[in-house]
Amino acid sequence: MAAYQAIKWAEGPAVPPQEHPYSKIVSIPDGSTFQQVAALLEREGLIKSRSAFLLLGRSQSAERRIRAGEYELNAAMPAAEILSKLLSGQVVLHPITIPEGLTMVQIANMMEQQGVTDRDGFLQLARDRTLIASLGLKVETLEGYLYPDTYKFPRVVKAKDVVSTMVEHFRQVFGPEMQARAAELKMAEHEVVTLASIIEKETGADGERAEISAVFHNRLRKRIPLQSDPTVIYGLTGFDGNIRKKDLSNPSPYNTYRVAGLPPGPIANPGLRALQATLYPSSSRALYFVSRNDGTHQFSATLTEHNQAVEKYQKRPFRRASHPRT
Repeated sequence: MAAYQAIKWAEGPAVPPQEHPYSKIVSIPDGSTFQQVAALLEREGLIKSRSAFLLLGRSQSAERRIRAGEYELNAAMPAAEILSKLLSGQVVLHPITIPEGLTMVQIANMMEQQGVTDRDGFLQLARDRTLIASLGLKVETLEGYLYPDTYKFPRVVKAKDVVSTMVEHFRQVFGPEMQARAAELKMAEHEVVTLASIIEKETGADGERAEISAVFHNRLRKRIPLQSDPTVIYGLTGFDGNIRKKDLSNPSPYNTYRVAGLPPGPIANPGLRALQATLYPSSSRALYFVSRNDGTHQFSATLTEHNQAVEKYQKRPFRRASHPRT
């Protein structure tokens, strides 16, 4: 009876719940033995007795079943509750928000900077043909299919799990309704994602996406080159922030000044609004657009109108800036 009572005492919380102890983040290294875990919990003051915790663990065959990772624990939790969290892998999840329009290289950099996963491993998998095929895609890389959103991952997580989660989320978004609409437009999924990525990079204004989509759809239908600067930039090596006249002659397959139709693949990872705009363009007849220098664009149906807009919004302001009044 005394031994039973001792075990029950040891299995109770290290600190009475009414004392409201602070939670601690405890990191269990990969490959830790159950004895090492018990010793760690005892050092942190989260359990009363390492020996009793080991006995509790043996009763549940816990050896080698503890999952590595970060756990949020406090001393008011009974030993059985702590063990349950460790066995079920209830690790701390860290949110990371991937903005719309990032390239897979930029996403990989962000993942590493925020301590989620390894950059090079992420990029290697994003180009791995075997993995890509296992995700149900017939593409060269996962550019365009790493869906931008807020995710919650443990620290650290395998790059394969991160990549797979993002592609699976894309699959959920680009579901039967979008697939049916793409079929109506006679566009393959890859064409939709590619055009959506261009629209994503051309504007951040919600109200303009459908209009810009219409311009590109009109140009594709008339077999006029898209002439999109973001596609040219994507095909450049070491872009310094300034697009030059020589860049427009670059023989890259992403140079839509030279190559008619869509580039060979997406130039970024588009979000929902860009995908919707691609599938549901406005009824505009516009073939051109030029920046108003305030985040919006002026749209034109004829080259004459477009040249007037370029004069108004691009050339004239530059001349005023170059020759200020004295």
